[in-house]
Amino acid sequence: MSKDINYKIKMNNGVEIPQFGLGVYLTKSGTECINAVTWALESGYRHIDTARIYGNEKEVGEAIRNFGIKREEVFITTKLWNDDHGYESALKAFDKSLKTLNTDYIDCYLIHWPVKEKRKDSWKALEKIYESGYCKSIGVSNYMIIHLEELFTYANIIPVMNQVEFSPYNYQKDLLDVCKKNNIILEAYSPLTRMKKLDDPRVLPIAEKHNKTNAQVLIRWAIEHDLVVIPKSARKKRIIENADIFNFSLDKSDMKILDDLDEGFRCSWDPTKID
Repeated sequence: MSKDINYKIKMNNGVEIPQFGLGVYLTKSGTECINAVTWALESGYRHIDTARIYGNEKEVGEAIRNFGIKREEVFITTKLWNDDHGYESALKAFDKSLKTLNTDYIDCYLIHWPVKEKRKDSWKALEKIYESGYCKSIGVSNYMIIHLEELFTYANIIPVMNQVEFSPYNYQKDLLDVCKKNNIILEAYSPLTRMKKLDDPRVLPIAEKHNKTNAQVLIRWAIEHDLVVIPKSARKKRIIENADIFNFSLDKSDMKILDDLDEGFRCSWDPTKID
């Protein structure tokens, strides 16, 4: 099957996730977020990634309902924030997110950060949430290899995904290999480095070769690596442009150049500092 904006990847529990989606981190609550989600849905996006700490779960749910699409046609991810870690706290936080989104269920609920000394209890809560049926899948975010290996010692349910910052400039191949070995989807956030690397002259020849922008090349790189990818934008033009990456492919020479851009560059917090 050739990939398009509707292409889905089957996770380890059998649930399918759209490979391409919209991230709404730093998208302001209110009209800005509602517009961004609406424009994304109009452009064919069927995967929206939010979090309790983003403060826009309400708007994400409202935009999806107002668009009039069937609930099962949109994949919604939200996350457990650091302040809500712990067994009972995580259960309550999930219920609050479910209520705020005003939806019957959440497609995927993630531990947002591997909070020290509490992540085991939190994961046990997520397993309980998964068993309740109100959440179709559970996973983690910002987990490095050390955190995954610890989780494997107590988890009855293996995460369906690990959402981490991932781009050619932060090509965490060892982490990707561990995820693949354990049948965990790696989902890339900040694939566009928050605009900090978009003018890289090393990417420009590849973009010109395919008549695309540097941003589109970076997103396509994630697609070629079989990652789930969730570029963020609140601008209609960019939301449309980011989705226009299914009519070209990167060849081996392109991928080699992009893979070699790795410099451990992060534009977000560094989870390697959490033991």
